[in-house]
Amino acid sequence: MKIFVFGSSLTSSYWNGAATYYRGIYKNLHALGHNITFAEPDIYDRQKNRDTGDIDYAEVVVYSTPRDLNLMLAQACDADLVIKHSGVGAEDELLEREVLRCRCCGTRAAFWDVDAPATLARVEANPEDPFLGLIPAYDYIFTYGGGPPVVAHYLHLGARNCYPVYNAVDPETHHPVAPDPDLHCDLAFVGHRLPDRERRVEEFFLRAAELAPEMNFILGGEGWAGKAMPRNLCWIGHVGTGDHNRVNCSARMVLNINRDSMAAVGFSPPTRVFEAAGAGACVITDSWSGVETFFQPGKEILLASSAEEIVRLLRSIDKTQSTQIGAAMRERALRDHTYALRARQVDALLRSQPESTISEPQVTVAA
Repeated sequence: MKIFVFGSSLTSSYWNGAATYYRGIYKNLHALGHNITFAEPDIYDRQKNRDTGDIDYAEVVVYSTPRDLNLMLAQACDADLVIKHSGVGAEDELLEREVLRCRCCGTRAAFWDVDAPATLARVEANPEDPFLGLIPAYDYIFTYGGGPPVVAHYLHLGARNCYPVYNAVDPETHHPVAPDPDLHCDLAFVGHRLPDRERRVEEFFLRAAELAPEMNFILGGEGWAGKAMPRNLCWIGHVGTGDHNRVNCSARMVLNINRDSMAAVGFSPPTRVFEAAGAGACVITDSWSGVETFFQPGKEILLASSAEEIVRLLRSIDKTQSTQIGAAMRERALRDHTYALRARQVDALLRSQPESTISEPQVTVAA
């Protein structure tokens, strides 16, 4: 099947948290025989900050916006399936409308939401939102998280179907490596500074560093310049994909903090959780609904509801125990949560619909 994709970026993770997800999904769809073209706009200096080698599983088209949009849409209509991801970052509203015109030529159209809680909150807050009326027209709605609440919400808004396709691990990319002494710390957190994340980073991570002055903390991600931080916390800036293993394997524990919207909805493990799992890191995550669907709390992942609980875990679990937890998490991820499995899920859905539309709404939630 020829698949044409509009997404934020496959080539760069710079201000682009979906890069790992895109790479895992499309590499493995290609392995199943699909022909992938991935179109990404030349914005946010991402082309100056590429962090992947040669991409042999997709034809990547970097386009200027809005100048090249008509050409991109014409190419999309020549595919069997055109996918519009949320958050492309340029002309999203136009693309969401125009990709549906390809359906008149026999091409199926999918909207693949990589931030469903934010999308749904936006359209609920504004009955005039243009995307609201387009939802029923898509042949498929895919989401990268959200579980039953997101599925029910999309169906309520008229979607023909809604299929969560969760984040996962790519063992070829994220795996154990030798620790880097320069990155040794008790707890590491990697995440860009975003409005609906900053408060939770203050509440969980910065506060934990203040409560444990005898320990060392590392913060990675863009946007934290000028932020007041405890003395025992070191900000290392943007962490490219190629450095994720080095950071995850150098920290005694790795922290995951979901954004406000993801934590509220639940069933939304971010890419960072699976990247750390692939490296065999011991992960502490803020508590959210559905975490037990993916990993067993206490055995494969640690849960915390406050900075105080994070510090308690850091002080009570020694290196031997944290290594055992990280190994158990990695084993579970490699068994149940790989991008090869996620791609097979998508492939089965696409192959089960031989023509353009689905007559009745369907709900499938696969972990």
